[in-house]
Amino acid sequence: MTDEIAVSVTNLVKKYKNVEVLNGISLQVYKGEVFGLIGPNGAGKTTTLRAISGILKKYEGDISIFGYTPEEAKKLGYISYMPEDAFPYEKLSGIENLEVFAQIYARGDKELEKEFLELGVKIADLGNKIYEQTSIYSRGMKRRLMIARALMVKPRLAILDEPTTGLDVESTVRVRRIIRELPRSINTTILFSSHNMLEVDFMCDRIALINKGKIVEIGMPKQIAEKYNSKNLEEAFLKAIGNDKSIS
Repeated sequence: MTDEIAVSVTNLVKKYKNVEVLNGISLQVYKGEVFGLIGPNGAGKTTTLRAISGILKKYEGDISIFGYTPEEAKKLGYISYMPEDAFPYEKLSGIENLEVFAQIYARGDKELEKEFLELGVKIADLGNKIYEQTSIYSRGMKRRLMIARALMVKPRLAILDEPTTGLDVESTVRVRRIIRELPRSINTTILFSSHNMLEVDFMCDRIALINKGKIVEIGMPKQIAEKYNSKNLEEAFLKAIGNDKSIS
């Protein structure tokens, strides 16, 4: 991790009709770090990630990705985004799914395409299943393939929305390990969301706690827990939003 800013979000506001989903979100993500956007379902995590990824275009505020707008960064191939509901093309095999994405990002460079594909197979770690049609894959296998697809192209910024949702224990552990260990080796910054506050200590350099469209705290997980004199982030979050009545 360096002092170079990979992502800068300033006073991000998003409204759907008369409902304000994001209310002045501001945060910075540094190059090379694993940054978690943490909060309950409906807090505004996915909307924030969609704006940063360039998918959501109408909003108030400013977003910069390595000095570019999200749309510019997308065109340059800087961003790889995996939505929460991402699934492979089920009529294709795992390897064929990766080949499609490798071709898009390699832009005609066959050596680069081969490099991306080899890395994708390694990240997915599906053994011979990589050659089978993905319609027979378990949810965990599909998720690992999608994460491989997002990371194998070595994006400057990888955005992963709820990467461990709905996974069994074994698949969750594998995904956490990938997110924690891979970015350093491929020079990628990772921004991901999660509603599971107890899993992020292992994965994140820093986090932002978000609730009702607002950032309530930013920092290292351990520092936030210590600030609120809490045993874990879940307890710290409840204290941060002033809802710690159930904490004994």
